[in-house]
Amino acid sequence: MKHGPELLRLADTVVLPGFEGKAPPDWLRRRLADGLAGVVLFSRNIAGPSQAADLTAALRAENPQVLVGIDEESGEVTRLEAVAGSTRPGSYALGVVDDLELTEEIARDLGRDLALAGVNLDFAPSADVNSNPDNPVIGLRSFGADPELVARHTAAWIRGLQSTGVAACAKHFPGHGDTSVDSHHGVPLVASGTEELHEVALRPFRAAIAEGVRTVMTGHLLVPAYDADMPATLSGRVLHDLLRAELGFEGVIITDGIEMTAVSGPYGIGGAAALAVAGGADAICVGGEHADEHTATAVRDAIVDAVIEGRLPEERLADAADRVRDLAIWSAPAVHHRPAPVHPGDVAIGLTAARRALRITRRSATAVLPLPAPPHVVELAPEMNLAIEKSTPWGVGEPLGKLLPGTTVTRLEAAATTGGAVEAVLAAAVDRPLVAVVRDAHRHPWQTGALNHLLAARPDTVVVEMGLPGRSDLGAVHIATHGSARVCGQAAAEVLAGDARL
Repeated sequence: MKHGPELLRLADTVVLPGFEGKAPPDWLRRRLADGLAGVVLFSRNIAGPSQAADLTAALRAENPQVLVGIDEESGEVTRLEAVAGSTRPGSYALGVVDDLELTEEIARDLGRDLALAGVNLDFAPSADVNSNPDNPVIGLRSFGADPELVARHTAAWIRGLQSTGVAACAKHFPGHGDTSVDSHHGVPLVASGTEELHEVALRPFRAAIAEGVRTVMTGHLLVPAYDADMPATLSGRVLHDLLRAELGFEGVIITDGIEMTAVSGPYGIGGAAALAVAGGADAICVGGEHADEHTATAVRDAIVDAVIEGRLPEERLADAADRVRDLAIWSAPAVHHRPAPVHPGDVAIGLTAARRALRITRRSATAVLPLPAPPHVVELAPEMNLAIEKSTPWGVGEPLGKLLPGTTVTRLEAAATTGGAVEAVLAAAVDRPLVAVVRDAHRHPWQTGALNHLLAARPDTVVVEMGLPGRSDLGAVHIATHGSARVCGQAAAEVLAGDARL
């Protein structure tokens, strides 16, 4: 089927592809020069701030108004700081502190760094209400389980980020918090009725819209209260009738990764993209897993074919392209922002926030803090969902070793705890303090089992929970960091070493 140049350009305007490498490949440069409106960066594209700035400058050499998006939530989901770990805690920690000025300043601080790196669109914050503590994909990415708290902090985050000229993105509409399936692998079901959805899941999105959020990201969620057949990303009832008409959102609707199984499984990547635009989406994120020219071209061509075949009105595609162009014009000046001056001796705002998010429960009158000697630290490492980079460092052992030289560390994954590994940990900790670090222990029976084994032998163990704190009655001392970002580990290490500055 023959594709006219104007229709191809319209379709290219609504596709936001990813790519491989730390410099733009030739195909991407060519497509940007021909009308591609934006790209998405992943950690594979970023080695450091100066390299990221060089990369985005090369993109702008081909298209001065290019949208450069990134999934930078801070905390567990970081692309800009994936190599070393985030210097800011994630949303859950900010919700625990519940200081709106702090949340706004964290987002503003992040926005400055993004602007310096040439990024002008951030797929954050998560406006999901984490109603289900067993949720496998949201958890610490949410500000919490209270819809009013999540709404307040969602608005504060947007205020801070967009004050730097970087567009914010409230996600995952209409709310991924009350689900038990990861949409990377399947279709999560949101069973709530319309009244409950308005009272809980939709409240933060209303706050985001009232705050002037520039973009909203769809969730690949089946919401029978609005559409029993199509996931929200593909549903006109959800995107047009609910988000546009009822809630009054006028900005850009962006899809979550269109290659995720929840939508690409039944319809293919191109088919899902065309259905999403027809349903009301304005921009298609693609390339998290298929970051090549063939995929980007196939998505564009599938959208064009849908127009030619009458499955997608050209007026709807033109409207989507107009909205994307308007966003690009609004966010273009972001790259000219400069950071506020840093004064020698200032404590980074992210570390301040991580310290304030700590919650310490002493359960034994004989519990000793700070630790009297360098401990043995065991870190129980679960497999993380695909939104979190597996290689991003986390834990307490590394920062504690710098504060208490002689600290030793063992890291165990699920398979390793079935043999004698736990006994080996106990042997390594003879006549020394023992620190057990867990991450969402309540969701992982193997972590709970290993922890119970350790506590039975060593009731004086200090437990550090770096995920959602399901229980605080474990260990002689229980430290909840409410996040696994690098600064969260640093804050916990300070307490253990007696170097705390809370």
